[in-house]
Amino acid sequence: MRLKPIIQRAFKAIIFIIISTWILLAIFIYFFQPKLIFFPHNEIEATPALISLQYEDIALTTIDGEVLSAWWIPHPEARATILFLHGNAGNISHRLDSINIFHQLGMSVLIIDYRGYGKSTGKPSEQGTYIDAETGWNYLINEKNIQSNDIIIFGRSLGGAVATWLAEKHPPSGLIVESSFTSVADVGKHYYPYLPTSLLARIKYSSIDRIAKIKTPTLFIHSKNDEVIPYTYSKQLFNEALKETTTAKSFLDISGSHNNGFLLTGKQYIDGLNGFITDIVHK
Repeated sequence: MRLKPIIQRAFKAIIFIIISTWILLAIFIYFFQPKLIFFPHNEIEATPALISLQYEDIALTTIDGEVLSAWWIPHPEARATILFLHGNAGNISHRLDSINIFHQLGMSVLIIDYRGYGKSTGKPSEQGTYIDAETGWNYLINEKNIQSNDIIIFGRSLGGAVATWLAEKHPPSGLIVESSFTSVADVGKHYYPYLPTSLLARIKYSSIDRIAKIKTPTLFIHSKNDEVIPYTYSKQLFNEALKETTTAKSFLDISGSHNNGFLLTGKQYIDGLNGFITDIVHK
């Protein structure tokens, strides 16, 4: 007879621990969200000179006073220019493989480090990355005198969300969204299905709400083997983008992990990029 109250107390204690843990985790995610999303690396580990490419090491000042580190890698016979927006970890020095691919495809490249990344000043934030991307765009337009119809915006992973924001505001010749996602809330739901991530997500990056408004040819790229960002998110973006019917939308399947799929896929990836670029570049 005495066993029943003990079991009841133990059950209540377990429920209390579960609820307390749930609340603490929710509070942690809400207040420490930037630490879960942005993983900047400050050391520049290599430059385009390592792969025998000439480049300019430049500094761009944003409208809110931050100074961004960037590289301008010109091609002597450029078909067009890539504005390269990288993912949430590392810095521009970890993107030499992609820079080299674009150079081999006859593209000039401007790649920027968001605030807080590499040698850039400040701390990363959602609004900050948008300002930083627009700063790169304005540099190409105003300093390099490149027309918008000669610029292709490329964004990988988190950079895909930044690229989507920029392409809605400043329509480019083309948009490439690689290994990206629909929104931070959706990614949170994938990793924390037991939490109300739509309520907890202070950082939005809601590409799914923008993509159908973008009137520019768009290429989506993703691997079914991506272990970080589910492949289905790019498919959702692609299907939503198809609602905008005035410009072409295409999807390129690659293989491999989140960070090296473009390398492992090799020729198929490069041919896919080249086909997309060729279709939209009128030179």
